Amino acid sequence: MKITLSFFLLCVIYVHVSAQKISVVDYKFLQHKEDSLKKVGLLIVQGRNAADRLVADSSFTRMFVRALKTKNSFYFPFDSIINISKIYSPDSTFRIYTWQLMINENVVRQHGAIQMKTADGSFKPFVLSDKSDITKNMEDTIADNQGWMGAVYYKIILNKYNGHNYYTLFGFDENNIKADKKIMDILEFVNGKPVFGNKLFIMEKNSNYPKNAARFIMEFKKEASPKLTFDKDLDAVVFDELVSETNELKKKWTLVADGEYEGFKWKDGKWIHTKNIFGDKAPKKYDAPKLMRDEKGNLLEPVKI
Repeated sequence: MKITLSFFLLCVIYVHVSAQKISVVDYKFLQHKEDSLKKVGLLIVQGRNAADRLVADSSFTRMFVRALKTKNSFYFPFDSIINISKIYSPDSTFRIYTWQLMINENVVRQHGAIQMKTADGSFKPFVLSDKSDITKNMEDTIADNQGWMGAVYYKIILNKYNGHNYYTLFGFDENNIKADKKIMDILEFVNGKPVFGNKLFIMEKNSNYPKNAARFIMEFKKEASPKLTFDKDLDAVVFDELVSETNELKKKWTLVADGEYEGFKWKDGKWIHTKNIFGDKAPKKYDAPKLMRDEKGNLLEPVKI
C-alpha cells in the first residue's frame, strides 16, 4: 500500500503535536493566532506614537489571552512572537510571559502573565500588573501579581530550601531616558499564588546596594549593558561592578561597568553577596549582553544569556 506524501507529513505532524499534548486542530489554530500576534506585537514597538502603541498593546493582549485559552497551549512555543519574553520555569510548573510598552521616553510599562501547568490542559493564569511607577521603594516591596515590579525576564533559576521552591528571575527594564535597570527578583508560590520579592539578599557592609533587600536592582547609564546572570560553572550569580563616570554614585545615569565582577552565592536559603565572586580562580571575561532591536532600532527583548 502506497502512503501519499501528504498523509506521511500529517502523521509526522500528529506525532510531534501529540508529544506536545496539543491536538492537530488546536495546533493549527495556535499557529494561525501566532501569525496574527506576530504582526500586532511588532506594532507595540514600532507604533509611530503612544496612542498607536497602546491600541496595539490592547489588541495584542486580547488576542494572546484567547490563544492561551486553547487547551494545552502551555506546550506551544510561540517562537515567532519576538516582542515578548517566554520562559519556562526550570521544573516546568509554569511559564512566564513579559513584554514592555513605551508610553514615552520617560514612561515604560511592563506587561505579563504567569501560565501555570495544569493536569487537564486548561488555562490557569496570573496577570502581572506593573506597579513600579507608583512604588516608592522597589527594593523593599513584597507583593502579589497585582503589585508586580515590572521587568522583561531573560532567565529563571530554581533553588530549594527547607522543602520550599524559590525562583530567581533576571529581568531588564528600559527605565527612562537616562537610565536602564536590571533586576534580580524572587518569585515563590504561597498557598498556590505568586509572591514577588523576599528579603533574601544579604550584602557586604561596604556595598553600595541596600543591605537586606527584597530584590536586587542595578540602575545604570542608558544602554551601558552591565552583566547580571547566573554562571553554571561557578554556581553563582555574577554581575558587573558599577562606577560613576563623574564620581557621583547617587546619579544612577552616570554608572557604568568598570571591568570587575561581584556576585551572589546561594547559601542556607539566602543570596549572599561577595565582592570577590571568583575567589582564587582567574576571573572570566564575559561578552557584553546585547539587546534585540528591530530594523528601526526599537528594543524588542534582551538576549537570553
